Amino acid sequence: MKKQTIYFAVFSSGMVTLAVELAAARLLGAVFGTSNLVWASIIGLILIYLTVGYFVGGRIADRMPEARRFFQVMLLGGFTIGLVPLVARPVLRAAANAFDQLELGMLLGAFVAVLILFVLPIVLLGMVSPFAIRLAIGDAEHSGQVAGVIYGVSTLGSFVGTFLPDLLLIPWVGTTRTFLLLSGYLMLVALAGHWRSEGWRKTAPLLLLPVATLVMSWLFLRGGIKDSAGMVYETESSYNYIQVLEADGYRFLRLNEGQGVHSIYHATDLDYDGPWEQFLAGPFFNEPQYLATDLKRIAVIGLAAGTVARQATEVFGPVAIDGYEIDGKIIEVGREYFGMTMPNLNAVAVDGRWGLSHSGEVYSLIAIDAYRPPYIPWHLTTKEFFQMTFDHLAEDGVLVINVGRAPDDRRLIEVLVATLSEVFPSVHVMDIPNTFNSMVYATKQPTTFDYLAANLNSLAASGDTHPLLLDAILTTLTYRQETPIGGQVLTDDHAPVERIINSMVLRFIFTGDVEGLQ
Repeated sequence: MKKQTIYFAVFSSGMVTLAVELAAARLLGAVFGTSNLVWASIIGLILIYLTVGYFVGGRIADRMPEARRFFQVMLLGGFTIGLVPLVARPVLRAAANAFDQLELGMLLGAFVAVLILFVLPIVLLGMVSPFAIRLAIGDAEHSGQVAGVIYGVSTLGSFVGTFLPDLLLIPWVGTTRTFLLLSGYLMLVALAGHWRSEGWRKTAPLLLLPVATLVMSWLFLRGGIKDSAGMVYETESSYNYIQVLEADGYRFLRLNEGQGVHSIYHATDLDYDGPWEQFLAGPFFNEPQYLATDLKRIAVIGLAAGTVARQATEVFGPVAIDGYEIDGKIIEVGREYFGMTMPNLNAVAVDGRWGLSHSGEVYSLIAIDAYRPPYIPWHLTTKEFFQMTFDHLAEDGVLVINVGRAPDDRRLIEVLVATLSEVFPSVHVMDIPNTFNSMVYATKQPTTFDYLAANLNSLAASGDTHPLLLDAILTTLTYRQETPIGGQVLTDDHAPVERIINSMVLRFIFTGDVEGLQ
């Protein structure tokens, strides 16, 4: 057996191993989310499975140092990778329904069950490298060199596998077919190697495994990823599992596990009693007699499917809006299903901080709608980032942030207010009724709630103010909160926002505090 054949097999195994790990995160992410707790569980268990594979592979290789055994191990690894989505599909569908009902026991059971599915394929893939070293070593004098090449080739394959799922396969064919393609590729490499070692006569019976994978895939992988009531569309992007639901004429955008509604659309109704309209109140914290026509340009970080932009266009007219949304597929969904076709909206598929830093515009309002536990992008919470927003605001500009919280845990609001107060002269807070969200308003000029009340009176007296704006300002005044004092200041060097979020999630897991994370 030529060493080049072994090296290519090791490269392929390393590539598939990392690709499967990333695909596993996407498989679970559609139901359980993509928080760092989910990632830690996947990475930790994958490493344990690989460790077991290294030990087992080394022992078997010493006992049976045969090329045919090596390729049979690879073949079984590829076959079991193909079984993962077959077995996981019904489990994850049941878990998705349980998530909608917040049935904690079912969720934990499904999470553990799916992770257990990866034991056999990852252990088998872990056996490949030690087995390959045993086969490739011709003499003890060059054993170190051979081992170095094996691990180097495997790592190079892992490098390729790091980019393969998210940048190519999953956006192209979806998570399920990604598993099947990886499975088929690895089985093809294993069969080719087995044929070169043993010939077609001994290899032909092994063709039953890929044939069985194809047949089972055709029989059991029909329908969508989820079967949520009212679903009109679902897809996967490089960043998210995306779902559009419809009920009573309203459309809802849900991402990943689906506990958060990221955008709402109705053909005629624009008042959704949520956080979106509360952004509209921000500019009216300025001194009295502020007019809607005084607002010149808006930036929305976390555009999603454009609910904030639609409401702002309706209330303020064709004001220029720059919408930053990192997931370009969501922008496409917004245009197709959520009426996000306003000519005054410039939707840009980039990270919000990067987009703002490279913008030459000055804004009257910067709206940040990119926070939702457990997904709080830390780089959008720091003093340096808030200084950037300050620099991109007009002299009467306002920054508004939608923040998720728990009823008895306002630590996230406290640290954000403390950080904002390092940059902005005035910071105000209100709680959105019937939700566990708060709005934080930071103004470039010193302001008070009295200014907001005075502007409400003048706008109401004018008789031509959009009712959605009046309602948003009144709600802000009615549910205003005392601005917290103290708290940690977050910086680019130290922003432990995930520690706060993780404690909220863990409390939910261990105490069943469903109310706290709605």
